[in-house]
Amino acid sequence: MTGSPAAAPTVTWPDHAAVLFDLDGVITPTAEVHMRAWAEMFNEFLEGYDGPAEDTSPYTDADYFAHVDGKPRYDGVRDFLASRGISLPESGADLSVVALGDRKNDAFNAVLERDGVDPYPGTVALLDHLRDLGTPLAIVSSSANAPAVLAAAGLSDRFSTIVDGRVAAAEGLPGKPAPDTFQHAADTLGVPREAAVVVEDAVSGVRAGAAGGFALVVGVDRGAGHDVLAAAGADVVVSDLLELVPASSDGASA
Repeated sequence: MTGSPAAAPTVTWPDHAAVLFDLDGVITPTAEVHMRAWAEMFNEFLEGYDGPAEDTSPYTDADYFAHVDGKPRYDGVRDFLASRGISLPESGADLSVVALGDRKNDAFNAVLERDGVDPYPGTVALLDHLRDLGTPLAIVSSSANAPAVLAAAGLSDRFSTIVDGRVAAAEGLPGKPAPDTFQHAADTLGVPREAAVVVEDAVSGVRAGAAGGFALVVGVDRGAGHDVLAAAGADVVVSDLLELVPASSDGASA
């Protein structure tokens, strides 16, 4: 079950009752699409903003990982604006938290529709292994676009339940780094939380998994950093989920 990035980490998958996957950056490289959409939206906003602010320098990838990655969209807007000392109304204006979040979502959907998305091959290999084991799987994503992304990737049939931004809003669940969405997914699957594995690439998501009383939190380093994910609470950190697929992936060994 345990390991370290330097010592060929392993997970004994048959020991666990379910696996709860984040979507963007874990199943599909849509994090890259999100990053481009956030950057375009925020930099356009910052270039035209002339109100009170502590910092209007260009938005960077470092801002994405520090303030936006893994969080519900409007929370990401709020947290980034707060980091720059900018205060906007929640809604009801062209320059508001909701308006900026909606602009970003429009940009993301345009890119997804135009270019589609291919899942990470290593992740598909792990999904195949877990399918052979009969392990129930769930998607837990802050994005409201999770069903569309899964459909574009051809993976809609792999997951028994999806807890996305729309479900969280309907159920009144706080977003990551709170553990509630992951806990809701385990409950929906009918498995004990302490028997489920969380797989995440975002610091906020790893923190959510670590706070949720789960059996194991797997961090996938897509840019946040191995040490950062481990410090946030990941029990195992890998660069690609292929590292956690048994060499003889026939469902009989792990």
